[in-house]
Amino acid sequence: MRILHLALAADWDAAVRAGRYEVSTRGVSLAQEGFVHASTAEQLPGVAAAFYRDAGPLVLLVLDVGALEAAGSPVRWEVPDGAPPASGAFPHVYGPVPVAAVVDRLPAAVDDDGRLVLGGRPVSAAELDALERPSTGGASAAGPPAR
Repeated sequence: MRILHLALAADWDAAVRAGRYEVSTRGVSLAQEGFVHASTAEQLPGVAAAFYRDAGPLVLLVLDVGALEAAGSPVRWEVPDGAPPASGAFPHVYGPVPVAAVVDRLPAAVDDDGRLVLGGRPVSAAELDALERPSTGGASAAGPPAR
């Protein structure tokens, strides 16, 4: 299973040097928040529009949940505080993200209309869905595991 995280390019560069990523969300550290915010392909466009419109250079990180958990950073699916239950559960990574758990990274931006841009063009949640599947044809991580 894979999940997605938008990072400021400078934060990702620092993580590569350190061997781990410890930013929860834009301007907030893992130590401050207690977890790293992540998203599914369906959730990411809304996150990009709401929080990263004026952020500058970004990197879309594709995170392998099994690698995160093996490194001692479990993923929990939670509805954010103050969000309506209908918004669904988001994946939260409870611990640092080892660079080795990042299976892909793509230069990204958010355009003036709030659309996530990869490869110079806006992308849809359906296009992002392919990033959540391992190239060997694994199952999609379109949401939390069934209970």
